[in-house]
Amino acid sequence: MARFAVILPAAGRSTRFGDPKQKKIYAELDGRAVWLRAVEPFLNRDDVFQIVISIAPEDRELFEIRYSANVAFHNIKVIEGGAERHDSIARALEVVDPSCTYVAVHDAARPCVTPELIDAVFSAAVNHGAAILGVPIADTLKRVDEHHKITGTVARAGLFGAQTPQVFRRDLFESAYAATRDASITDDAMLVESLGHDVYVVEGSPMNLKITTQADLSLAAAILAARPAPKVDAPSHPFADENAMWQDLPKKSANDLFS
Repeated sequence: MARFAVILPAAGRSTRFGDPKQKKIYAELDGRAVWLRAVEPFLNRDDVFQIVISIAPEDRELFEIRYSANVAFHNIKVIEGGAERHDSIARALEVVDPSCTYVAVHDAARPCVTPELIDAVFSAAVNHGAAILGVPIADTLKRVDEHHKITGTVARAGLFGAQTPQVFRRDLFESAYAATRDASITDDAMLVESLGHDVYVVEGSPMNLKITTQADLSLAAAILAARPAPKVDAPSHPFADENAMWQDLPKKSANDLFS
C-alpha cells in the first residue's frame, strides 16, 4: 500500500476574508473550524500515515488553546510556517515521515473535499507520480488592463482551474522544492512541471471550493448542509465539541506535536 503524508499550509494572512477578528481557517463552519473541516476527510484513511499543518507563528498560542485536544487525539504534527506558502510547505517537508512515499498538499481553507475525490487523485498520483484535482473552466475568460478595459478573450478549451489535494511522489516533490525558489510559481504542480515531469489532472468539483471571502463561508455551509449525514458506527467524533475535556488522552505532552 502507498503511504501518504498530508500537508496543510495554514500560515496565510487571510487579507481578503474581511474579518479583522480572526483568520478564515479559524472561522466556524457547521460547528467546527474551517481547518478541521478540511483535515477531516483524511483522518481515518488507511493510506494516510501522517498529517502536518503549518501555522503562522503568531497563531501558536491560539492554536494550542483551541485545538490541542484535536491535535493530540489525531496525532497531527503542527509546525510554524514561513512568510510565504512555499516556505511553509518546505518546512513541512522537513518533518515528513521517511516511510511516506507520497505527499499530498491540501488547502486548510478548502473544507468541502470528499473522500471520493481524494480516492481519485491519490490513485492518479500512484499511477503517474503527480496528480491534482481541477475543474474545467466554464465561463468566458476576459483579459483586462489596469483600468479594467477588456484587451482580449481567452479561449477556454482545455483550461482547468487547479484545486487541492495536489499529490506527488515524495522524492519528486522534494526535488522540485530543492530546485527552485521562484516567487512567480503559484502552486505545487507548477513546481513539479518546472522539472519537466508530467502532472495529470483529475476532474474535481466546483463544490470543492476554497474559502476566500465571507460569501464563500456561507456557500461552504450550504454545501455541507446538502450532503447526507454520515452513518455513525463509532463513539462521538472528537471534533463535535472543540471545548470538550479529553480525560482519556495519552499522557504524552501536546508539546510533542507542536514543534
